[in-house]
Amino acid sequence: MTQYVIHTLETAPAESKPMLEKLKASVGMIPNLAAAMSESPQLIEGFVTLRGLFQASSSFSPSEREMILLVNAVENGCRYCMAIHSTFALHAGVPQDTVNAIRAGTSPSEPRLMALADYARSMVRERGHVAEAVLQDFFEVGFTKAQSLEIVAFLAQSILANYSSHLTKVPPDEAIKPQYK
Repeated sequence: MTQYVIHTLETAPAESKPMLEKLKASVGMIPNLAAAMSESPQLIEGFVTLRGLFQASSSFSPSEREMILLVNAVENGCRYCMAIHSTFALHAGVPQDTVNAIRAGTSPSEPRLMALADYARSMVRERGHVAEAVLQDFFEVGFTKAQSLEIVAFLAQSILANYSSHLTKVPPDEAIKPQYK
């Protein structure tokens, strides 16, 4: 079995170090998955750059962003990403029952969160071929056409992590172990 190194700032390729430093400043740590992704400077730069863009200028709230990322992690079967985005969602104020519903592949009960989760789930499952009714439900709760497209970029960023996790099989960080189920 191929093993991937969980790099530190000292062992990461030189081109990856600035991205790991940026991530550490933003998150407070270098998650194991990002440390393994840093083997490829292009991958970690793409991931951290997109993440930073969303942190700085997303039209979605922090809790909505984490819900989108959690939905994608669930749909892609990424245990590591489910754990980290469950942890981040709870810290952003998403109720535990909403996190549990998304992790179970169901919809939250609150209409706006339901429309968001259903739309993101449909984007992933249907490879962008979202049913008109799902799109209309998304708009009816106040989301915009621009936000329907912004989710495409969120999912792209999330797939970088999901697929990297599948490939590298990194263990969960201590901070996310309670959500690693």
